[in-house]
Amino acid sequence: MPLVLAQRETNREEKRDRMDMALPEAPNDERARADCYRLIANLFYGRADRRLLSQLAAEPQRAAETSGGWRLEIVEDEPKATAYTRAFEALKTVCRELGEDAIRQEYEGLFLGDAQVRVSPFTSVYAAPAAPDRYLRALREYLVSCGLVRSSASRPIEDHVSAVCDLMSWLIERKRPIAEQLAFFNEFVRTSLTPFCDALEARKAAHFYRAVAGLARAFIQQEIAALEQAEIAQLQ
Repeated sequence: MPLVLAQRETNREEKRDRMDMALPEAPNDERARADCYRLIANLFYGRADRRLLSQLAAEPQRAAETSGGWRLEIVEDEPKATAYTRAFEALKTVCRELGEDAIRQEYEGLFLGDAQVRVSPFTSVYAAPAAPDRYLRALREYLVSCGLVRSSASRPIEDHVSAVCDLMSWLIERKRPIAEQLAFFNEFVRTSLTPFCDALEARKAAHFYRAVAGLARAFIQQEIAALEQAEIAQLQ
């Protein structure tokens, strides 16, 4: 049976947004699309969250019994396997094999290590290597047009891969026009996530994050089809 990865609401002072990561057969499921972007953002945001890792690694029966935090739920109707669902299963397998400590060490080596070998998580490096400042300026102008500002100096800057994925999720959740979603996707997401995934997959030290890159790549390919189909449908 397929799984849904969800985050329960907590009573913490700083409550996180609820996020369900479904394994959708239909890529035009708006809730699932937003959730997938949010999951990818969470996985690349920083050192992997302990609760998320424990739920990724858990067997379905055990995960369903977990109280609080992340949980895996059984979904009744099993969709046909897709590149995305296969990538998610591969991610869970790697998570179980490596364990939390190894995954955290991998993150530090890949993203926080020596400048000459680490992988940059900033999308301007990949989308506009010849003019990253121009890309970043365009992204900031778009954020301002949406009424969004950087809330804290401690949060990733605007072109961090997690911030870009979060913004795409925000556009979907607020039901912004498909034309606007496609324009943002083509300018800021599609141009950067694929080469970012290429960079990760090229690192011999990447194991867990190679699997995360595989998940992101599969989802982006699914998104290309979903957005283009949705735009065509609106024009008919």
